[in-house]
Amino acid sequence: MRHSHFSYVRNLTSTLFRSSSRSAAYSSFFSDFNADSTLASLKLKQSSASEDSSNVAFKRISSIYYGDSKTVKKPLSKRNDNAEESQIQSSISWLSNINNNNILLKRKAPSRKKKQQHLFQFSQENRFSKLIAICGKVLGPEATIELFGKVGRDPGIKGYNALIEMCIEKARESSDEDVVVEELGKVFHLFKLMGERGFRLEEQSCRPLLLYTIDMRMVEEFHFFCKVIKDQNPSLIARLGYYEMMLWLRVNNEEKILELCNLIAKNDGEEISGLRENYLLALCESERKKEILELLEIIDIKKLSSAESVGKVFQALGRHLLEPVAENFLSDFISSGHETNNITNFIASYAVSIPNLSVENVITKFKDLHRTLEVSPSSSSYEKLILHSCALGKVHVALDIVGEMCEVGLTLSNGMLQSILHTCEETSEYNLVNRIFSTIRQYDLETNDKTFRCMIDLFLKMKDLEGAYRMLDEMGELNLKPSASLYNTIMAECFRENNTSDGVKVLEHMQSADVMPDSETFSYLISNSETEEDIVMYYKELKESGIQPKKQIFMALINAYAACGQLEKANQVVLDPLIPPKNLNQIKCMLVSVLAAHGQLSEAINYYEEIKRAGHNLEPKDIMSLIEKIRSNVELDRLLLLLEELNDTEYWNGACCRIILYCIWNKDISSAVNLCKLLKNKYLSDELVMKVLFDKVFSLIESTESSHLQASLELLSEIKNKLGLVPPKEYHDSLLSAHAKSSKLHNAN
Repeated sequence: MRHSHFSYVRNLTSTLFRSSSRSAAYSSFFSDFNADSTLASLKLKQSSASEDSSNVAFKRISSIYYGDSKTVKKPLSKRNDNAEESQIQSSISWLSNINNNNILLKRKAPSRKKKQQHLFQFSQENRFSKLIAICGKVLGPEATIELFGKVGRDPGIKGYNALIEMCIEKARESSDEDVVVEELGKVFHLFKLMGERGFRLEEQSCRPLLLYTIDMRMVEEFHFFCKVIKDQNPSLIARLGYYEMMLWLRVNNEEKILELCNLIAKNDGEEISGLRENYLLALCESERKKEILELLEIIDIKKLSSAESVGKVFQALGRHLLEPVAENFLSDFISSGHETNNITNFIASYAVSIPNLSVENVITKFKDLHRTLEVSPSSSSYEKLILHSCALGKVHVALDIVGEMCEVGLTLSNGMLQSILHTCEETSEYNLVNRIFSTIRQYDLETNDKTFRCMIDLFLKMKDLEGAYRMLDEMGELNLKPSASLYNTIMAECFRENNTSDGVKVLEHMQSADVMPDSETFSYLISNSETEEDIVMYYKELKESGIQPKKQIFMALINAYAACGQLEKANQVVLDPLIPPKNLNQIKCMLVSVLAAHGQLSEAINYYEEIKRAGHNLEPKDIMSLIEKIRSNVELDRLLLLLEELNDTEYWNGACCRIILYCIWNKDISSAVNLCKLLKNKYLSDELVMKVLFDKVFSLIESTESSHLQASLELLSEIKNKLGLVPPKEYHDSLLSAHAKSSKLHNAN
């Protein structure tokens, strides 16, 4: 399937991205490195011994930095190295350096990372989504679809969206046009599959692609995909108008912007009302005040499709300081009997969007407009002010607003409490938790387990254990039963602060409160046991309590035994019959890392080979741990296999540098050069490659024996001549100094 897919994508892109205005041809998608830079091609032969003469070494350093530039051989490009790659015409447009000063496009990007609140609670849907994400990253979108098809599962809309976002993210991260073409081809293929499997193409699926083509100013590609989207879902035509206007704003195409505005002005029929609204919404995100005002003269914003759309108009009015216009629209809404809650929200949207206005003045403007228009604020409009205050880190102001709205009988959502508590954490105003809790009690505000968890976290950040325990007692008074997870939070913080005695006492508090400890509780206790007897005691207590041990227990046992110097007992943990079979490989992976960290390399490698024979792979961090501890007496090809397992992970660069260091220690300059070539292909920036090499390789050589310094100098000469990599001049003095120190030590000996 994979081969046929690439053939399919190649044919697609050759027609999709063909343009007579572009002469650049794209190479085939699936060659990551050229033929000379693959791991398999690394030569494993030993290089000859380096020269010992100090004069020769100093000359070599100077030649590396100041040698004739004509002698530096520039490496062949990736495209030239692989002559068999098929050429395809592309019309991807990289329209750089276009003057775009008169536009400000504001979009709220969804947070890529959310703070994990519960360590051991995942819904089935979350686990399935996570599985799709992992498979997509490791196997690629096509193979993931095929895999789930074989087991009778379809990824569903969320799964397809995750794979599409993955492709777009990869395209954003790459400066290689071939990679971009490949990822766009994959997205097209995913759109096609969704249609074939009965899924309707909605905006959520298309949005990442459309925003990417807009950001990268890919005009032709944008229109191609718009046609694909229209064909699959004609109801999206109006919404695509928003993205079309955003595109012309992005590339600053005055002619097209005027054309779309004239289209709205000349056609007031209902058939294009959706297009009018979306063109207006796009303009409202720009700095084009003149065009916005012109459109607002001919568009009745009371007829916009949603209160959210109207709110965006008022945001634009606030940003452009158009208060008279805003007041006229608000008066019009009031006279037409519009819902009061929406009107007060429009006022809030306007006020919080006014630029360079302090939060206190925003609140004043909010109140003045309500007084002028004779309307009362609602809970939702007050909450907009609270969120605005939190965004500016003004927790005191947010709490003042809470008190004010509660005094007039309005209710505060639990989500607002969460926002205020998170802002306290971000601004390090932990002591405000006392005022927050007083407000909760004073106005009998709605709370839940998550609210108390946040407050407990703030007390712990102040190292106030008494305050944290008081929150648990207060939960009981509010008929909320504290969970083991909340006690575990306190226990974890105690151990993190090396407060072992208070950490152990948490178990006593749990017993007093009749709260049953869980597997996480015992994993903390075992991990922080100071004696073998304590390890045995807690594990015995766990089994007697009837709690089903999770993988964290066995990982804790391995770490705890190793910390006590009982490596043999750490070895025996993997033989425990209570280990869930699905977690056995992960626990063995951790054992490999622990054994390597404690110098038991032969044992670690034996377990690694056992894991490989069983058809599994080590976790990237465990592979990295193994590579870091290997210094000699291990074949280079084994290290290269480990490196290959780290492809497409964040650990690859560090592991590659560590193996280069290994090659220097063992005077294998040829292999070190090839690894530097791989690193160069990954980074694509010579300056960045040399910075990484000096930070993670050569800086570690400076204080070692002279033979290693000689080998490092030989490597510097080789990568200069063969790869065109010249070290930055700021490292020149450090190299000379290191060699001088080494020479003095050698002469003294």
